[in-house]
Amino acid sequence: MVTIRADEISNIIRERIEQYNREVKIVNTGIVLQVGDGIARIHGLDEVMAGELVEFEEGTIGIALNLESNNVGVVLMGDGLMIQEGSSVKARGRIAQIPVSEAYLGRVVNALAKPIDGRGEISASESRLIESPAPGIISRRSVYEPLQTGLIAIDSMIPIGRGQRELIIGDRQTGKTAVATDTILNQQGQNVICVYVAIGQKASSVAQVVTTLQERGAMDYCIVVAETADSPATLQYLAPYTGAALAEYFMYRKQHTLTIYDDPSKQAQAYRQMSLLLRRPPGREAYPGDVFYLHSRLLERAAKLSSSFGEGSMTALPIVETQSGDVSAYIPTNVISITDGQIFLSGDLFNAGIRPAINVGISVSRVGSAAQIKAMKQVAGKLKLELAQFAELEAFAQFASDLDKATQNQLARGQRLRELLKQSQSAPLTVEDQIMTIYTGINGYLDSLEIEQVRKFLVELRTYVKSTKPQFQEILISTKIFTEEAEALLKEAIQEQMDRFLLQEQA
Repeated sequence: MVTIRADEISNIIRERIEQYNREVKIVNTGIVLQVGDGIARIHGLDEVMAGELVEFEEGTIGIALNLESNNVGVVLMGDGLMIQEGSSVKARGRIAQIPVSEAYLGRVVNALAKPIDGRGEISASESRLIESPAPGIISRRSVYEPLQTGLIAIDSMIPIGRGQRELIIGDRQTGKTAVATDTILNQQGQNVICVYVAIGQKASSVAQVVTTLQERGAMDYCIVVAETADSPATLQYLAPYTGAALAEYFMYRKQHTLTIYDDPSKQAQAYRQMSLLLRRPPGREAYPGDVFYLHSRLLERAAKLSSSFGEGSMTALPIVETQSGDVSAYIPTNVISITDGQIFLSGDLFNAGIRPAINVGISVSRVGSAAQIKAMKQVAGKLKLELAQFAELEAFAQFASDLDKATQNQLARGQRLRELLKQSQSAPLTVEDQIMTIYTGINGYLDSLEIEQVRKFLVELRTYVKSTKPQFQEILISTKIFTEEAEALLKEAIQEQMDRFLLQEQA
């Protein structure tokens, strides 16, 4: 007969109780009611947050955007072709965020900060919310440091400061992206981290920009966030916020950053597509009512931080494409009203061979000369005035047959000033070279030359000053003032170079 020993049984039961791992997991789940066109309707997910990430059974991630009484509208971050009606969905319990680190420099990533350049994973120990609040009033200070673009027309007449938002606006094929990439190239050695965000662009265009940056060694201080035209609308909508989050990481670490959004109107179109599919009521041009907030919450993240927050900065250059010069359309007017000025690129000027095709008359910078060094202020004021008078005279001269000598001289000077503003693509100039160029033009040294000779003379003059009068650049770099000594050196160099140039031309 088997004897039952109570102490053994109690020991076994006690051991089993101790081994029992009673871990209770509460998962917020739901069922897919309907899926299609990048949108899924979910029943359940009772405690989901607005903007929370949700995960479908087959691995696709989505964002809960519409929280309705009987279902949740989710936008998908993928094609969602494998999602089936009736399959389960679970809430992730967190808002969309991305990993951030110094290792992102030199890489091309998508809107989820995943590398797409085929160079392996990126290591990151920190993460940031894709959408984080903009710095408050107390944590900002006014913009006072220049962000040099390397383009004479901008740095002299429409200056951009670190922490400013300046819109680049114009028709297609007027050189908007070229202005932005030249600005990135000019940040070499300036300790500015650049983030280029391509939204809904052709993959070939993005590849071209990346190649230019790599060839010029600019990828060392640059991050490219790309969502091309074939990407899901959700990812095109998120890409600018990802770019801003990456730039913020560096801004809050006391560094200067430059973010280029190319272009927010494509983001607005992606957002319109999502909103209409989610059955949100359409407004003007079928955009949803909160399309202004879409861009304002993005561009307000650009700031110049105060000394108590480390003096970092984030400068934003959004690029908006207009249809046949119509700046009064919905998205252009929205972005103009959010930014601190705009650079208007004209198709007519571009076709006339004036490149960069900046229409100085209607371009403005609401920061103005606060974002210029003193030396630039000293020479740029007269340039603005002379070009404005020239534009007025040129319109008048079309109808007048006989012009007096003074008017003819002023027209000739204006044509030469317009010529000195022309620059080749990917050839930004240092601020010292710009000051030298402007001074030569406004003081009449170019008046004796033919218009075709102006650019050749200026290129040779810049080389001549660097080789024979290095003190000129040293004075400007150290004092940032166009001193009498610097002026005397420059006058001497211009005179010497003019004699050499005229001898060469005669020979």
